[in-house]
Amino acid sequence: MATTNIFKKVLATIDLGDTVSSERVIQAAMEVMVPEDTLHVVCVVPDYGRSMVGTFFPADHEKDMIEHATQELHAFTAEHVPKDTRVQHIIAHGSIYEEIIAAADECQVDLIVIGSHRPALKDYLLGPNASRVVRHARQSVLVVRY
Repeated sequence: MATTNIFKKVLATIDLGDTVSSERVIQAAMEVMVPEDTLHVVCVVPDYGRSMVGTFFPADHEKDMIEHATQELHAFTAEHVPKDTRVQHIIAHGSIYEEIIAAADECQVDLIVIGSHRPALKDYLLGPNASRVVRHARQSVLVVRY
């Protein structure tokens, strides 16, 4: 029996600091998406500028972080996404879960693929980004455990 991919537009969330999770997210996204469509890949650079932590960084630190993330995301997808796949790279800046949801809405995707480690007690109390995306996204969300 032939399988039919029901998700035409997929957003894969990439954490450049967690290669293992990001590789699994790409693999899962490729398995469920329509091969002829574009894979939307988002990486969120956290916003430290408005917090107390932001005062410890130089004024142009966030700009440099965004430029570095752009280069790293392109390198990551070049290595882990099949060459014949169209990729839209999205670098967002701000609250991780809010920016993922905004990118999903902007790209009008059917599915968000996000990685998540096995929950620990602190995750139940604080709520990781993956659980916030699951709770607030309008789209279906596939959580890839690692």
